[in-house]
Amino acid sequence: MPNNRRSIVTGGAGFIGSALVRHLVAKGEEVLTIDALTYAGNMASLKAVEGKANHRFLRADIRDAAAMNAAIRDFAPTRILHLAAESHVDRSITGAGDFISTNVVGTFTLLDAARGFWQGLPAAEKEAFRFLHVSTDEVYGSLGAEGLFREDTPYDPSSPYSASKAASDHLAKAWARTYGLPVVVSNCSNNYGPYHFPEKLIPLTILNALQGRELPVYGAGDNIRDWLYVEDHARALDLICAKGRIGETYNVGGRNERRNIDVVRRICAELDAAVPTGKPREELIRHVTDRPGHDARYAIDATRLETELGWKAQEDFDSGIAKTVRWYLDNEWWWGPLRAAYDGERLGLVKA
Repeated sequence: MPNNRRSIVTGGAGFIGSALVRHLVAKGEEVLTIDALTYAGNMASLKAVEGKANHRFLRADIRDAAAMNAAIRDFAPTRILHLAAESHVDRSITGAGDFISTNVVGTFTLLDAARGFWQGLPAAEKEAFRFLHVSTDEVYGSLGAEGLFREDTPYDPSSPYSASKAASDHLAKAWARTYGLPVVVSNCSNNYGPYHFPEKLIPLTILNALQGRELPVYGAGDNIRDWLYVEDHARALDLICAKGRIGETYNVGGRNERRNIDVVRRICAELDAAVPTGKPREELIRHVTDRPGHDARYAIDATRLETELGWKAQEDFDSGIAKTVRWYLDNEWWWGPLRAAYDGERLGLVKA
């Protein structure tokens, strides 16, 4: 059923962005996807919305001010959901410049284009407009054995990636405070699910295990992450943008803490049950040199989102990982070409 929202989604051909685009288009919303189609942007992730009357795609870079101004002016959105970012910690260690350029300069460029458009709107449309800046829990740094990241947790980023996202969060909130731009910020825990680029832990482990290759685990594998199924995250972003309080932050987490080694073991067990090979895939696990500045633990307190806006994750880790493994088994058409281009080599090593 059509609705009157018109949403721009930046980074909409990426992992989380494409899940959000599929969600919004299915609801009948008018959606303009903007993506520069760098290595992590993939038009195949938008196959489900291909040809839909309420979806259009623009290949453009958020750092291009003229392109952003024109896109926003021509589409006349009621909201902008900003997900475009360089996002892989390992890549940021060896190529920090791209992260500063896209995540900081790109966010500034988009905020300023949005501000120019918003300031020219009639009063009622101006009141209804929203800009959602989507970020990460990594801006908060590392937790000890106890406690959770809350919206008021001080920022303490550890990697070039998380530092660039922290900077972009501050820019978004500054545009709200200085110019009155109706900005809302979200910070999420680690996402997983379908259409996930195979350099990240879960898809990399699935594909390596499926092909009988070694399964690299950083250090002892004791680093803990709070896992969030990507479709649950997409629903949260839609809700936060629609109903979140201007100038506020909402943390999005699945309440599914797992050690990395246990995530890898669970994937092995799922694949052993689905595609048995005669010996347990857990034997493929190899512990490798840890990532520099590897945060020990992330965990999100999503109470504000759950109580204020009524969101709740529909998938726990067990159901979500089962769905994810099955999706990769059934969709080699999507990951096969990516696997050929990126063969899972180790990233993020600091040369002596």
